[in-house]
Amino acid sequence: MRLPWTSLLLLSAGIFVAVTSEFLPIGLLPQLRDELGVTEAQVGLLITVFAGTVVVATAPLTHLTRAVPRKRLLVALLAVFAVANLVAALAPGYAVLVVARIIGGAAHGVFWAVVSPYAARLVTPDRLARAVAIATSGATVATVAGIPLGTLLGAAVGWRASFAVIAGLVVVIAALIVVVLPPVEHRAGDAAAAALPTARRDATIVPVVVLCATVVLVTLGHATFYTYIAAWVIEVARIEAGAVAGILLLFGVAGALGVVLAGVLGDRFPRALLPVLLVGVAGSVAALAVLADQPAAVVVFLVLWSAFLGGVPVIFQARLLHTASPALRDIAAAWLTVAFNIGIGGGALLGGIVIGAWSLAALPLVTVALLLAALVLVAAVGLLARRAEAQISTESAAS
Repeated sequence: MRLPWTSLLLLSAGIFVAVTSEFLPIGLLPQLRDELGVTEAQVGLLITVFAGTVVVATAPLTHLTRAVPRKRLLVALLAVFAVANLVAALAPGYAVLVVARIIGGAAHGVFWAVVSPYAARLVTPDRLARAVAIATSGATVATVAGIPLGTLLGAAVGWRASFAVIAGLVVVIAALIVVVLPPVEHRAGDAAAAALPTARRDATIVPVVVLCATVVLVTLGHATFYTYIAAWVIEVARIEAGAVAGILLLFGVAGALGVVLAGVLGDRFPRALLPVLLVGVAGSVAALAVLADQPAAVVVFLVLWSAFLGGVPVIFQARLLHTASPALRDIAAAWLTVAFNIGIGGGALLGGIVIGAWSLAALPLVTVALLLAALVLVAAVGLLARRAEAQISTESAAS
């Protein structure tokens, strides 16, 4: 069976605009601050509000929309997202912009929760990791290209134009989804599960929850350091400020390469690849702590960090879809989205605490500690998943 490239790339395009919009205020900070008459911290709060809405709203909204056909739901979510960005573009003041971010965050969280299961239903199980890698690669493209391009557009014609362009792109993608994307049946698994004993339906909940806890630890560790990477590169590694943009571009490109490798290798090594990637991330970050006074080594290990990390979200998504029962798959994807956003928001907060209590130099050490803890949970997920499979087999034989 050939991969449905057009459908997967359409899903990826939706992720691209969603992630670009999520982090757009970072690049538009000076314009937002000056035109709206707010502080830099208040502009930063626009990111926090968006992520916080994702954390709070994703699981209940995914549950409420569980009976809605997935294609129809994707189009509806994109419509809401387009409205949110249009409201942001036309916002007369900061308060309305905050409301727009809340609306956008609610749609963003559910969209993320739907995309990976949708991609999984378009392919056979042996191509799941590759399909998820393609469908979610839009996040990496947004980091490497979307956010910088939005920033350049904002600098050239104003921040409102950046949000307006995002709204227009969302409308185009929604129209293409209506025409091109094939529908999928997501309720068949629920109907089949309803006829089975409760133990069978619930057997995968524990490994799914532990997997989400692992995601929190990994994302928390990464965000703790990466949120302050520019300051660390300048103040700890003593690299000139003018070189930071180029280093971060290399970081983004390496992450994109990691996504590609995860898509290729994820289906061949579904269990072994995740711990290997996490060991690679931990080793690279540990090397940064030890070799911080050697600029060339810093660049090399930053690139390795990103290359190993780039594939981690893809493998987490694929691992979740393999682990969760059909009845649990959609809500489990929502939990995973929440877990990622808890890590992102919590990492920025934890990094600030670490800097205040110790220094920038302590950040990689905290990251390594969190990644080592995550490796312990990865092993636990594997054990719990095997037990769940055994329980399901027992219940199936008994029935």
